[in-house]
Amino acid sequence: MTSPHAQDPAAPAPEPQVDPTAAAIAAGYAFDGPALELGSVVHGGRPHPGARVRLPLAMANRHGLIAGATGTGKTTTLQLLAEQLSAAGVPVVLADVKGDLTGLARAGEPGDRVTRRTADTGDDWSPTAAPVEFLALGGIGTGVPVRATLTSFGPLLLSKVLDLNDTQESSLGLVFHYADSAGLPLLDLKDLRAVISWLTSDAGKPELAALGGLSRATAGVILRDLIALDDLGGDVFFGEPEWDICDLLRTTPDGRGVISAVELPELQDRPALFSTFLMWLLAELFEELPEVGDLERPKLVFFFDEAHLLFTGASKAFLDSVTQTVRLIRSKGVGIFFVTQNPTDVPPAVLGQLGNRVQHALRAFTPDDATALKRTVKTYPKSADYDVVETLTSLGTGEAVVTVLSERGAPTPVAWTMLRAPRSLMGVLDPAAQQQAVASSPLQARYGTAVDRESAYERLATRLAGPPAAAPAPPGSADAGVRPEPERGTPDRTPASRRTPRRRPAAEPVGEPVGEPVGDSVLSTVLGSSAFRAFTRSAASALGREITRGIFGTRRRR
Repeated sequence: MTSPHAQDPAAPAPEPQVDPTAAAIAAGYAFDGPALELGSVVHGGRPHPGARVRLPLAMANRHGLIAGATGTGKTTTLQLLAEQLSAAGVPVVLADVKGDLTGLARAGEPGDRVTRRTADTGDDWSPTAAPVEFLALGGIGTGVPVRATLTSFGPLLLSKVLDLNDTQESSLGLVFHYADSAGLPLLDLKDLRAVISWLTSDAGKPELAALGGLSRATAGVILRDLIALDDLGGDVFFGEPEWDICDLLRTTPDGRGVISAVELPELQDRPALFSTFLMWLLAELFEELPEVGDLERPKLVFFFDEAHLLFTGASKAFLDSVTQTVRLIRSKGVGIFFVTQNPTDVPPAVLGQLGNRVQHALRAFTPDDATALKRTVKTYPKSADYDVVETLTSLGTGEAVVTVLSERGAPTPVAWTMLRAPRSLMGVLDPAAQQQAVASSPLQARYGTAVDRESAYERLATRLAGPPAAAPAPPGSADAGVRPEPERGTPDRTPASRRTPRRRPAAEPVGEPVGEPVGDSVLSTVLGSSAFRAFTRSAASALGREITRGIFGTRRRR
């Protein structure tokens, strides 16, 4: 006889009892508007699929931090947020330092790990690819080349790349100011080297005297650093066609935001260069976008991976500019998420503006680690539900301590969160598929081929040198005093301003050591001429008058 209390083996297992603490925490993440799904609350040693942890879409422009030790799941969290933002119609820019975010462009693959994670988080997971545009700084790597002119890049960011001290940074600012006011656009490294050589020569030094002068020793240091950057291949980052920031704000015909993935695996040995170049993109967004106030969804979200590289060795002026940009760019509809190992990698003035926190596991193996852990805990709201110190050191991979800003701007309760699995591929895209995506991109035709048009340096040489004189006719001939017609096959004498610009040979001398003669070339003769000195004194041209610079010293476009 069967006991009345025996359970029918075919009956479904009873649902676990609702944890009132998990439900109370989840209530702090119940928003009326659209939100990004982060995962489910973990409490009492297990996840609660019905207790959802979310981030309001409207608060994504209040900036954020994704932090944690190596291997704790930061990159996967970035991928999860990026694909959801894209699905909500928000364009995304992200730094793919190791190349493991290329999988965003391909639908994910089901498996046991994904099945378990979807069950733990209550996710109706389905594989979905995101629209991705692969970019490559200077064309190094697999992506559409991204370049900037030096005039646009500005002295402050270039000083960070060159690791200049405050005095050298100030002197470089004088050089840019002179070039701006004289209408001399600096397109690449050769142009800047040439201007410095001219200003420190006997003929050109008086031109900068009114601005405070430029010592030969400081100029020599800057020139050597520019040459070293050039030798390392840095010249490919500067030039034309320059990247148009509007190409980061695109959406697909079906309304999804395009993810612009800046591929950096081949630049990992030049962290100061790629991190500062990413800051240039952000500075361009700040200067070009209008004020829009609070929106229902951001215009763009920017993920700054390996953020500690941006701040290491930075000057006070640079840090002040970063702080001001983070503070003000929110009103232009742009959100910034810094991704790094430890929150203490981010300066306090910047960290205090990051309202959304996803903190993966931290390790406390050393006294310094323990100090950093205590400082991290102090930045979180007080929690009666968790011992935050203990929780941060016991989180598993794919778990995080989360707090975000609610729709009314108040911090949500601290939530130990089991994060959802991304719907795109958690892995590397096949290289052939990535190359095909770049080749078929409409941006490749616009940016794929570098252009080396005549800079101000070359235009001045053409303008002042004039056309070559015709050979005199023999005395007494009928053609004496008459300029002969050019024969077929002779060089075109069309003015240089109407000819197709020529590419400057790589071996052409552009700058010489400070204090040494510039050389015997036509350009050297022009630079030393009284006509050139007279021209530069009065060269407050329309271009020079109109160049103004923003927070980072980057050029403001009109």
